[in-house]
Amino acid sequence: MYFSFVVQVNSERKGHWNCQQEEYTVMNIPLIIFLVMLGCCSNVIFLECLTKVHPGCGNLVTFSQFLFIALHGFIFTMRCGKEQSKIPLREYIIMVCLFFGSSVLNNYALNFGIPMPLHMIFKSGSLVANLFMGMVVLRRFYPRHKYAAVALVTVGIILSTIASQSVKSAEKPAVEGPTKAPPSGLDRSSPATLALGVAILTAALLLAARLGIFQEVLYRDYGRHSQQALFITHTLPLPLFVPLLPDIYHHAQLFSQSEPVLLAPFGAVPKLWLLLGCNVVTQYLCISMVFRLTEQCTSLVVTLVVTLRKFASLLFSIWYFSNPFVAQHWLGAALVLAGTLLFTDPCGMFAVQTII
Repeated sequence: MYFSFVVQVNSERKGHWNCQQEEYTVMNIPLIIFLVMLGCCSNVIFLECLTKVHPGCGNLVTFSQFLFIALHGFIFTMRCGKEQSKIPLREYIIMVCLFFGSSVLNNYALNFGIPMPLHMIFKSGSLVANLFMGMVVLRRFYPRHKYAAVALVTVGIILSTIASQSVKSAEKPAVEGPTKAPPSGLDRSSPATLALGVAILTAALLLAARLGIFQEVLYRDYGRHSQQALFITHTLPLPLFVPLLPDIYHHAQLFSQSEPVLLAPFGAVPKLWLLLGCNVVTQYLCISMVFRLTEQCTSLVVTLVVTLRKFASLLFSIWYFSNPFVAQHWLGAALVLAGTLLFTDPCGMFAVQTII
């Protein structure tokens, strides 16, 4: 059974398309979305298995993922240096800077007394931010049902995330622990400090949305070269891991001391290294499919898929850890489902042109 996609077209305005189909069959996009869900959700499982044993192994995991993707891209995409980049290096540097700046600001905002529920609400607002940046940067305007769909999905994600955080907080006793000191001269309890933290979170959210728009424009101007982009954006940040090498080496030693698992034809392999290998492979599947989706669809569609992936991971964690699925979760799931159906319009209720 082949899938058909309803492409909404407005002859007076450009930019209402959802996914380009010039060089790809219609089957590819549902397959890519499925692989995104499969790779990203299974990646969470292996990461959880690793962090349950060594919670501080994040640097080793991240470095392994970046190194594997960089080596894979160098051998298979760049053909050991024989293939030249189709996109100027300066464009990739801008892309890495946008990603780095967004990540740093997102974490730095916690130093300004931002409550965790507010922080999670901002992290759930990527769809709204992308919609806004698309209107500002690309002058792209969507049908009204798209705006309603984005609002439904965003509210659903926020409700479900806050509900999960409330359940965890109720199960764990409050423990006073060390907190990061705010920057000198700032009072955490001051409304001005909180406002500054909100401004930093807003900047981080808009930077992340601008990154998605930047990638979309990049592929439009220079052609679709997502796998080269995947290679270069994972190669350029590798020097940033140098200060973290002592911690990476320490956890590598701990991984080597884990119980061995018989794996033919390699013989006995430390269990944590095997789990790390599975994590790295599934991360490659996840991120490479996201990059492929980026070259075929608008950044808003990609953001929707990534947001739904996060929601699926949230539901999986609730099931995996046997956490209560409260009424707020049901409401959030219903809103996400309704918003997704409204956005994709599977019945063609809002279609302007015929199905292609």
